[in-house]
Amino acid sequence: MQFEWSYFFSLFSMPAFWAASWTVVKLSSLAWIIGLILGFALASAKQSSSRWYSAPASVYVWFFRSVPLLVLLIFVYNLPQLLPGSGAILSNPFYAGLLALVLTEAAYMAEIHRGGLISVAKGQREAARALGIRTLGTQRLIVVPQALRIALPTLTNEYVTIVKLTSLVSVIALTELLMVGQRLYAQNFLVLETLGAVAVYYVLIVSLFGWGLQYLERYLDISRRKPETLDVALVENLRSTLPQVTSSPKQAEQTGAPDALRLNGITKSYGSHQVLKGIDLTVRSGEVISIIGPSGSGKTSLIRTINGLESIDQGEIVLFGESFIQAGDRPDNNRQRAGILRIGMVFQGFNLFPHRTILENVVMAPRYHGLGDSVSLRQQALALLDKVGLLAHADKYPHQLSGGQQQRVAIARALAMKPDIMLFDEPTSALDPELVGDVLNVIRDLAREGMTMLIVTHEMDFAMSISDRVIFMEGGYVQLDAAPEAIRQGDNERVRRFIGLESAE
Repeated sequence: MQFEWSYFFSLFSMPAFWAASWTVVKLSSLAWIIGLILGFALASAKQSSSRWYSAPASVYVWFFRSVPLLVLLIFVYNLPQLLPGSGAILSNPFYAGLLALVLTEAAYMAEIHRGGLISVAKGQREAARALGIRTLGTQRLIVVPQALRIALPTLTNEYVTIVKLTSLVSVIALTELLMVGQRLYAQNFLVLETLGAVAVYYVLIVSLFGWGLQYLERYLDISRRKPETLDVALVENLRSTLPQVTSSPKQAEQTGAPDALRLNGITKSYGSHQVLKGIDLTVRSGEVISIIGPSGSGKTSLIRTINGLESIDQGEIVLFGESFIQAGDRPDNNRQRAGILRIGMVFQGFNLFPHRTILENVVMAPRYHGLGDSVSLRQQALALLDKVGLLAHADKYPHQLSGGQQQRVAIARALAMKPDIMLFDEPTSALDPELVGDVLNVIRDLAREGMTMLIVTHEMDFAMSISDRVIFMEGGYVQLDAAPEAIRQGDNERVRRFIGLESAE
């Protein structure tokens, strides 16, 4: 039998097909959007530490991924027999089909979203917490934009799947593309021509919306964005309008001023391994303390307890004379949140937010906390970038900077919250040797301005030159707490050998 081309082309001017196409577009788009939202809620619930949320979400995903869509369609359409009150809605094939598609797609999209959420590095959440950003703010500003960008190609593919699945809704008498085609070839027996036209309609729908979602995908791809370094004239003109920024002045000499920080009997274990074994430490305002020691000695664990990134098993941390963290505290309580805002944290791995420019990285936390209007906060952020030598790169993204530049942005981001204490967790260990100097120079400038600082470092010469005191940790204990000069002149052979000094005779 010869293919009837004239009949085939005539099907593209048939109103019934275009009406059915509109039905497919509405059904698939609504199912995708609603499934997208519900799927994200399910994915978040599955990741919750509370079994009251994670268990029901897991059961939902398991069940609706297991039930065939065809069975679900027929069941939902006939549900008014069990629940007569639902008849006003579910007796309409469109709404019954939409509900069945949403129930199924929410389960599949939950796993797609969960993959995106898992892909966002833990350090992103820790950086947000160190800036005092709460859980919902972290999700909205940091986690969701990154997770969506990661999951979007798979979500786009899922839209294509939904468009094709709409053909199953014909079993409950919804007049969609396949049903219109079936009615036609049942009358004229031109099966190939009719189904060929149906296929073209589906291809057009998939292509149109697929291109739109691919455009969104490209728009969210920060690797495609190529902001340039600001030219010298523009930088100089901008610099002339910026306010001066300095860190907190020294307060150690003030009569009766409380210690900036006091740690009393801090212990910390990971399972059966105890990493901190009763740490006592006092830090005066304006003091610079370097914490050194072999790997595994508890240095990083100690500094992470100071701003609540790690809980403590025993002891108490006192901040400027007020109780800040106690053993057994509920995480993220009001007392801790208030204290965290007074402590800046710079991480070993930078933990910049990759989906935002470096200017946006610096201004995000102050804007979230309402520390000023948009114009003044932007000026302060630009001034801080100028302070660390990166004003010309304000519009770039983190991946466009070197490691040393990224770490300087991280310092500016922490300073934007105007902290009273700065914590540095091995700020140069992830850098190439030639990039270390610029970061250390920024930290030296902060020391000269009187910023209270605790620095975990393996840079022995730097620690000995900048510090008021050097703390040597080993085996979960503070083995030595002394001024650099006392260490140089002392007879502690273990410490002298560790920092590269000859053993005392």
